[in-house]
Amino acid sequence: MLGDFDDRAELLGDSECWEVGLRTIVLPRVLDFQTYDEMFAEVASDSTEAVVLDGMNLSWIDPNGMVNLLAVGSVVRDKTGHTPRLILPKGEEVTSYMERMGFFRASKKIFSTGDLVEQKEDGETSDVLLEVTQITQNSDIHKVVDKVQKRAGAILTNTLDYAPNAVVQFSVVLSEVCQNIIEHAESAGWVAAQTYNWSHRLGRLVVVISVTDLGVGFRGSLSSEHSNRFGKNWDDTRALEAVFVHGLTRFPDMGRGQGIQQIRKQVRKWNGMISVRSGTSRIIDAPHWFQSASLQEGLPSFPGTQINIVVPKRIQHEL
Repeated sequence: MLGDFDDRAELLGDSECWEVGLRTIVLPRVLDFQTYDEMFAEVASDSTEAVVLDGMNLSWIDPNGMVNLLAVGSVVRDKTGHTPRLILPKGEEVTSYMERMGFFRASKKIFSTGDLVEQKEDGETSDVLLEVTQITQNSDIHKVVDKVQKRAGAILTNTLDYAPNAVVQFSVVLSEVCQNIIEHAESAGWVAAQTYNWSHRLGRLVVVISVTDLGVGFRGSLSSEHSNRFGKNWDDTRALEAVFVHGLTRFPDMGRGQGIQQIRKQVRKWNGMISVRSGTSRIIDAPHWFQSASLQEGLPSFPGTQINIVVPKRIQHEL
């Protein structure tokens, strides 16, 4: 879809607007785990045209939206051989939030944004739980956990009313979802976390953890060990169920790699929600406050795995 030509000309420059083979993808007004499939559908084709991602009318983006926007940009860059251009939101509040979350620092080698945003090296601010962070090796996970532990204590205990030991459990969950990138993805990924008020959907504060990678996905990771037992039924859905429900892993020895199933149990104790998307399927373990099908199939094909965790403020009668 094409955005308004005059606005695009002002942002991209007249000569670039006339570039041959330029394709524009208009981002949803709200970019989160329920809408980023719209972006995935746009880049699932084999087109090699240079791409402009038009976020001019973006009014809200959460950690899921940010890490998956980076994923889409990376796929476009690698597929087309051109650095995609990103038109930033008109609203300064959205752009400012993206900057505080470290999005622009993480996007330097992925997007061209012109001179619209000063690329600050230090995006750390007190109201951010975890800036958008790339994960490529185990040392990155240790840095993430150390950083979050220093901030999560006040947020989980003072703001979300959890017991002090929840900080340790939260750090374990964060470590496990990042470890999934290292052990299964065979590719780099990104993680981000933030606390904000779900005033319309839930009416209380939540903390959101989002992780995405561009690796082989669960089906690719598990195929050598488990595909034979499923035969012709082996697909993205079966692979997700094998990991999420049955705790199967790519490791032949029992007891290794059951992180996703354990994360699911812990998130359920917190009355939270977890969704995992891999390939063309998504599986969701949702509490009473979030209405959704537990399984979604036939989604736009996209490499890797996306994990979304939402933990709400603690209410005494729910625990």
